[in-house]
Amino acid sequence: MANTTVDNLDFDILKLLQEDGRLSYAEIARALGISLGTARYRINKLIEDGTLRVIGRADPYRIGFLAPASIQIAIDPAYLIDDIAAQLGNMPEVSYLAMLTGEYDLEVDLMCRDRDHLTDIINRIRALPGVKGTSTRIILRIYKWAMADLDLVDPRFGGVNSEKPK
Repeated sequence: MANTTVDNLDFDILKLLQEDGRLSYAEIARALGISLGTARYRINKLIEDGTLRVIGRADPYRIGFLAPASIQIAIDPAYLIDDIAAQLGNMPEVSYLAMLTGEYDLEVDLMCRDRDHLTDIINRIRALPGVKGTSTRIILRIYKWAMADLDLVDPRFGGVNSEKPK
């Protein structure tokens, strides 16, 4: 994955796609007053360098995942974190996986069909060499499932990528 600088046009494209990930290159070009070729090139660049990944996100309950859960995992020794993360990342039930600070080392969100499926996955995780403890929370209701507002990091609006006064 390349280290890419995201400029104002990239932010504008990302914001449009955040509102509607199905927009065509032509619709994006028209909305931003740029050429179709520029829209296509910029989006492909963002995808290739790993900045953008266009996915379809479905409500888990509506499609049959009736036992979504979040599990925090403590690992010892610490050098096994990356190996365990790689194993978890290959599990089809995993929808989110991150390294944490604090009492637990990893957090994993799972999409499971039912409680039996969830129990099976928890037992598989606990059996991994190096897993010293887990804390599981069943997700009862999802109130918001979205990417944060990109204006929070857009340099034109004081985001973290903005120029600091010298």
